[in-house]
Amino acid sequence: METVQSFFMGVGRRKTATAVVKLKAGSGNIVVNRKPLSVYLPLKYQQEEVIQPLSVTGLQDRFDVEIKTEGGGVIGQIGAIKLGLARALAKYDSGFTARLREFGLLTRDSRMKERKKYGQKGARKRFQWTKR
Repeated sequence: METVQSFFMGVGRRKTATAVVKLKAGSGNIVVNRKPLSVYLPLKYQQEEVIQPLSVTGLQDRFDVEIKTEGGGVIGQIGAIKLGLARALAKYDSGFTARLREFGLLTRDSRMKERKKYGQKGARKRFQWTKR
């Protein structure tokens, strides 16, 4: 007897932000931290960035998306959500992997903030040196 999976999950990270994304069959509702997407991210370009994996695969109205995100800032969270959503879609149908990779949606952005070094003012900046 085969079991049908009720949802598909993907985890995305960007800088210090983490997002856990659940895809369920539905009508296209997107909820981020128990708030509608338009409330959590009020700017249109941010909303478009988040739903990019769905629009690339043409599945905007086929899934309800439940997202739990924490850490980082708004841009980091958007990047984490986008990666998590792309990974969940790749789990749903591995045929989408090539299309998602074509748009760079399955690649994790590895850039992180560099740590401050001792004996220096910051990561690279030195304390001011005066000759006399």
